[in-house]
Amino acid sequence: MGTFLRASETFAVFLSAVTAGLLLTTRSGHPLHSAAAYTVFGVAVVQVVAAVLAWKPGGGSPRPILFAVVFLGLVLAQVALGIAHVKVVHVPLGVLLFGVSLSRLSACLPLPGRSRRPGRRASRAGA
Repeated sequence: MGTFLRASETFAVFLSAVTAGLLLTTRSGHPLHSAAAYTVFGVAVVQVVAAVLAWKPGGGSPRPILFAVVFLGLVLAQVALGIAHVKVVHVPLGVLLFGVSLSRLSACLPLPGRSRRPGRRASRAGA
């Protein structure tokens, strides 16, 4: 999946964490946190759709679809726990979502010595 979608995911989850802090400190925090949660949900749904559309039946790996569906499932659990006010699970799950989104974003960013193409090396040492 594209770097833009993964960056959007990470930004949306980070924005949700920021608005969670506002939820604790200001009266306008609840609508902002709710809007951020719906944004994370929307980005997760778009990622599932993009993964399905990018998958080449019979030729491509369905693995990105699995990752997108699992992330969407975690987001749905996060929303349900937030609505139910189960903060003891809601907060750690939010931290997990942010960590997973950062990990997925870092996997698609180019680094020195690492090729952007899967299965190919940037340079061959000793060859």
